[in-house]
Amino acid sequence: MKKLLAIASLLLASFSAHAADELRLYNWNNYIAPETVQRFETFCKCKVVQTYYGDNEEMLAKLAAGAKGYDIIVPTGNALDALIKQQALLPLDKGQLPNLKNVNPSYLNTDFDKGNKYSVPYAYTVTVMGYNDQKMKELGISVDSWAAIFDPKILAKIKGKVTVLDSANELMAAALKYLGYSANDTDEQHWQQAKDVILKAKPYWAAFNGSSYIKELTVGNIWLAHGYSNDIFQADVDAQKAGRKFHIRHGMPKEGAVLALDSMVIHKAAPRPDLALKFINFMLDGKNAAELSNLIGSGNPNADAAKYIKPEIADNPVIFPDKAGFAKLEMLKDLNSKQRRAINRIWTEIRAR
Repeated sequence: MKKLLAIASLLLASFSAHAADELRLYNWNNYIAPETVQRFETFCKCKVVQTYYGDNEEMLAKLAAGAKGYDIIVPTGNALDALIKQQALLPLDKGQLPNLKNVNPSYLNTDFDKGNKYSVPYAYTVTVMGYNDQKMKELGISVDSWAAIFDPKILAKIKGKVTVLDSANELMAAALKYLGYSANDTDEQHWQQAKDVILKAKPYWAAFNGSSYIKELTVGNIWLAHGYSNDIFQADVDAQKAGRKFHIRHGMPKEGAVLALDSMVIHKAAPRPDLALKFINFMLDGKNAAELSNLIGSGNPNADAAKYIKPEIADNPVIFPDKAGFAKLEMLKDLNSKQRRAINRIWTEIRAR
């Protein structure tokens, strides 16, 4: 009996030690390269346990409902703002983050987290347009303005071959930029103007599509899509693998666009904040950071990563804009409850008509 108890105690101790040596990562799907995870597990002699979310609202709702046990979360700017206001994050011990020096200063000290007390930039996407280069050339359509998805005169040539994101914030931001306003404009009169632009264009669109537009572009069903830069990159990769005769290109609107910066943060209830800090510093190494860009074509705020990123990605001016292009990009800010209700009413009307 004593022998059995001793064995049970050893097994329990082994299980407890194993459970303790886990980093729990709550992240977007396909947002870290498998080889990066494996290398970190070897480095820290721990196991990375991943859980995924599809959008920031889903992640915020789950945390608000009391979900715990996560060490690292990767929110976008406006969701980061919400988490900081909720006092849901641990301040960073920057003494444990020597690789923070590798981050491009342009992506530090944002309005969401002045001084980067809680967050470290991870990756970014730009909301632009993806297009079938063959079809756009045949039709003589230039994809350098939001007019391509909003101007009925242009849309008449590609009716039923256009999709836009199923996102009030993203679509309203594009319409506001098209009208010459800030993506963060909260003047309700300007919102009404943006709504009118959208409603005039809507009859020409095939769908509001935030999930399958990569496939639709790849197979040639859709010729123009309002979407995320990394998705557009993936659509072209898939099209070339399938032997398509066309390419899917990025269209950067001259009016400007939205940049979504995702950052690594440590939840206040993190079981292993020590491993979380090791993970953040590990991901700030240029080679490790570059693997995500090479995997999905994401933008990279890590300056040291540049030399490890594939030239066809690093040289893409939409994924890595120059100084003039960067100046036209805006990060979406969080809305207050009154503004959120107002935009929800507008969105309901847009979808219903």
